[in-house]
This record gives sequence, C-alpha cells and structure tokens, in this order.
Amino acid sequence: MRRYKDSSRRAKSTSAFISGVLLVALSLFFTSAPAMPQSISVQFTQWLQTDLWREARARGISPATFNAALAGIEPNLKLPDLVLPGESAPRQAEQHQAEFRSPEAYFRHIGGVVSGGRARARTHAATLAAIEERYGVPRGIILAIWGRESGFGGAKIPHNAFEVLATKAFLATRKQMFREEVLAALEMVEKRGIEPQMMRSSWAGALGQPQFLPTSYMKYAVDFDGDGKADIWNSVPDTLASIANYLAAHGWAQGRDWGFEVVLPEKLSCALEGPDQGRLITEWAAMGVSRVGGKAFPPHELNGDGYLMLPASRYGPAFLVTPNFYRLKDYNESDLYALFVGHAGDRIMYGDITFSARWQRVSGLRRSDVAAMQRVLERQGYDVGGVDGLAGFKTRRSIGMWQEKAGRKPTCFPSKEILGILR
Repeated sequence: MRRYKDSSRRAKSTSAFISGVLLVALSLFFTSAPAMPQSISVQFTQWLQTDLWREARARGISPATFNAALAGIEPNLKLPDLVLPGESAPRQAEQHQAEFRSPEAYFRHIGGVVSGGRARARTHAATLAAIEERYGVPRGIILAIWGRESGFGGAKIPHNAFEVLATKAFLATRKQMFREEVLAALEMVEKRGIEPQMMRSSWAGALGQPQFLPTSYMKYAVDFDGDGKADIWNSVPDTLASIANYLAAHGWAQGRDWGFEVVLPEKLSCALEGPDQGRLITEWAAMGVSRVGGKAFPPHELNGDGYLMLPASRYGPAFLVTPNFYRLKDYNESDLYALFVGHAGDRIMYGDITFSARWQRVSGLRRSDVAAMQRVLERQGYDVGGVDGLAGFKTRRSIGMWQEKAGRKPTCFPSKEILGILR
C-alpha cells in the first residue's frame, strides 16, 4: 500500500517533561478501557502517556488531538505479527500451515471488479478523463485498484485505525514503521482536519477507499473536488485522483503498458525471471518470446525495458512486463496483486480478455512446506528472498537454478517431488 514503506525520520522531543495535568487526564481516559491482561495494558498505557506523547508533542500534536484520538485505546491482541511481552517471535504457525494454492485462486473474483469498473467508467467519465490528463495514469488501472482495494467504496472497514496503529507501534515486528504511521495519523487529525471517528482501517492500518497508510495519505492524498479537504472516505474524485497521484509520484511511465501475456520457447530458462534481469523487448523477441495470439508488440514498446514474470512458472501464463508493473507493486508488493490490477484494467477498457494459457492446479503443499524448501535452498547459497512460505520470483528462479544444476528439467515452482528431494 507501499504505502507501507518505512520512514527513517524521527522527530526529537523538545522536552522530556509531561505536565502533571496532562498525565492525570490521560490516565483517566486510558483506565476507562475494558479489562485485559494487566501487564500488557499497563505497559501500553505508560508507553502512550510518555514515549509516544513526547514525540507527538514534538511534531506539533496538541493534547486535545492526542486525547481525542487515543482516549480509551487498548492494544488489540488479535492482530497478526505481534510479539507479546515475554515472547521472542510472532505467532505465525497458523499462517505457515495454510494451503499453498495455485495463483489461479487469486483471480476468481475478478469479474466483479471488471463489471463494477466498467459501470463506473461511464458514471465518472469526465472525472476520470481529467485525472488521466493530469497524472498520465490510465483510467482502467485506477478503477481496478479502486475496485480491488475497497469494492469501489462499498467494503466495510472494521477497525479503529488508532487502535490498530498504536498496537502495532507497541507490539509488532515492525515497530518503527508503525510508530511513524500512528504519528502520521495524529498529524492527519491535527493538520488536515480529519475527524478521529473517520479513521477506520483494515487490520494493517490502511485507510479509506484507496487503502492508504497515514504516511501515504500525507504525501499523496489529493483534494480533486475542490472542497478544501482530501477526503478519501467519501469523495470519488479525491479517491481516484489520490490513487493516480500515488502511481505518478512513484514513476508511472506515461504511454507505456503494464505488460503482455506471452508464449515462451521451450528452451528458454524460467530462471530468467525477475526485475533485475530486464532486457529490451526487442531482445526478448529475438530470443523467441512472442505475444499470445500472434499479436505484435506495440512499436512504441519495442525499445523499452521488459521483464519476464512467471507467477506459476511453467504451470501457468507467462508475461513480459514493463516498469509500470513494478509501479503497481509499489502500491502492493504482491506479483499477483499487480497482475490482477493490470489484467482487470485491460478488461475494463478493452473487453473480455482472458488469459490464453491455463493455470494448472497446485495441491498437496502447505506454506510450511514451501518454507522448508526455502530454508534448504538458502543454506545451499540461493537467494530465495526470505523464508516466508511464499513462492516469490526469487524462490521460483532459485528452484529453477537448483533444478538446472542438478540436471533436471527446470519448472521453477514448488512441488512435492522437489520437497522430497530437498528434505
């Protein structure tokens, strides 16, 4: 929502002294919250009253804003990726035992985003045209993100953002990141006039229809309807322009596509995948990579960089993507998210395009199995991108390189057979 990027800037407190009046007021607010394990609750309250308040005050947050946002907040221990006092790692066993599924599952509900996007392309045609003119981002992409992130504003956003962000700033594995986010959320109230009760978020702290983290709101949210406030909760023009501004600010290349489904020669190594192995599209074509259906690559794309992207490696569609694909990954780092948005955007604008190649089923593996493969490959010197139970491009191509080194036909994808050999 990279929107999730860390910020290294940390304001210094102008004073270590907290007035007795404020401390008493905060104590009255915080002790009114529902009961929970006392040690965590007490530590959390002390952290809010002292540590977080000192930095918030240094950033210009008033006591009134701090109280309005954080009165009665208790840590939500049901959130993921928390390291509780006395524990050394987050509780992730259930996540790692989840089924490892075919990428096809990610696209099962794309029809709703496509149909909803087409309807809204007509309803908001004038607004989208003006946004496209200003920011250079195609309307299909903007609509696909809007639909994917919040169901075009229809999705319920369940959490109190301050509860989520403060809990994660106190207990999560990425405390500094979420510390910046809760401070930015306070700045939204103090400096942008956002009411605390509007600050509803996902479990990750993402806000409004574009699902921005607070730091992204402060950088990229746009007042496009001219009412003096960037309202990503209720204003369609502000929501759409904010999405476009985010992509443009991250380097969206105007006039370039996001990518193309392609057919690969049988002998082309699947280990050539990745954003660090780019070539000109003319070079890929000279290596035998062609668009599906016999279509030619657009002339204006031929001398631009292209990157092989194989979400299911040899078990599904193959793509040659442009740098704009990675701008979509700036919005959400998942390969499948970026592919979903690009493909849905094409279908919104150009009709019922379907993937030419079939997604083959992947079964019998759990994320813990993939993590086990990653650990073994990492010990053998391969860069798998971290042991997380997810088959990202570094894991996929590491499997392919291992297969090639072992004299096996490279598939670049986890399987029971590979798991059995590596174990």
